[in-house]
Amino acid sequence: MASGTNEIAHDFPPFFKAYKDGRIERYSSHDHAPAGLDPNTGIQCKDVVISPETGVSARIFTPKINRPDQKFPLLVHYHGGGFCIGSPFDTITHKFITSFILQANVIVVSVDYRLAPEHPLPIAYDDSWAALQWIAAHSNTQGPEPWLNEYADFGRVFLTGESAGANISHHVAVRAGAAGLAGLKIIGVLIVHPFFGGKDRDDMYKFLSSTSSGCSDDPKLNPAVDPDLSKIGCAKVLVCVAEKDWLKDRGVTYSETLRKSGWGGGVELIESKGEDHCFHLFNAESEEAAQLMRKFGDFVAGK
Repeated sequence: MASGTNEIAHDFPPFFKAYKDGRIERYSSHDHAPAGLDPNTGIQCKDVVISPETGVSARIFTPKINRPDQKFPLLVHYHGGGFCIGSPFDTITHKFITSFILQANVIVVSVDYRLAPEHPLPIAYDDSWAALQWIAAHSNTQGPEPWLNEYADFGRVFLTGESAGANISHHVAVRAGAAGLAGLKIIGVLIVHPFFGGKDRDDMYKFLSSTSSGCSDDPKLNPAVDPDLSKIGCAKVLVCVAEKDWLKDRGVTYSETLRKSGWGGGVELIESKGEDHCFHLFNAESEEAAQLMRKFGDFVAGK
């Protein structure tokens, strides 16, 4: 018979187990990609602390710099992982960001928001919003991070995320539109294989959150019930789904909901045939992944 300390209270594969004594055991751990200069591409990255009080940090990437007065569009990235795993510092995210930069020639801030359940939702949303506020504080070129002061074009800002990160990106964009955020202009949001709620209660989300019912009455799970949806603070949204992804229908529903919201921006929906959830991260060398990355680049370039 298992001892009390080894009794599982909740099991949410492939993410984590929660034991009755309060311990959390994740099913997987992520490796760490070192920061620095990639001599093959000229891309540099470094890690910065956004908030010493909360410990929220980020990895900032710059393309190859050819002249000191060069300005690049700014991409703010929120990683996926069910709000409970993932990092800007792992190899998968690092490779994705590098590929994005090579495609779109952007400066990137990938945010390391605090993970649930140790830091219950909505902390990840609040950290992600605080990170965007910190970024905006550089728009007068007097912020604490020189790379943002020198190279970021705050009139061309984009938000993106995959899966749970897409959910966060959406809500940060809505908050920016509803509350207002001086100093930067969000042109577009890339919503990639988004996680939103379905018809049934989401038990894992409910467990991760200190406030959510896990049901469709929660605006974070169901944007249709968000009174601020039509205020989403950008000009265009690209929603990406994958044919074999179990979350595909939720992405399609999201795009339809946004179109009907009264928001005046443009919504485009694209589907990757024959592919599954976040395939572009795990099978980055495939032709479908290359097509999706080209689409990302076109979205940023305004094509």
